[in-house]
Amino acid sequence: MTIKFILSDYVDRALAQAIYDKLEDGTFVGRIPVCKGLIAFASTLRECEDELRSTLEDWILLGLKLGHSLPIIDNIDLNKKPTLEPMDTL
Repeated sequence: MTIKFILSDYVDRALAQAIYDKLEDGTFVGRIPVCKGLIAFASTLRECEDELRSTLEDWILLGLKLGHSLPIIDNIDLNKKPTLEPMDTL
């Protein structure tokens, strides 16, 4: 039995689309084009990747809380209303 965590999959697939650039001052910038307004800066590429992941997680949670429409990434749609199981299934 495989356990799937939709939020983790969404983050991983979004980060797979990340674009990183080295700036003139030697620092790095990372962005995910499909996630509008999401950008991260850091002094090393590894730090930039970590910062982008953290920023993406915050961006998703804030978007969900505020009811913003999030992009569908690799057929993962976080905008769907959750379905609830009946209590007697517990």
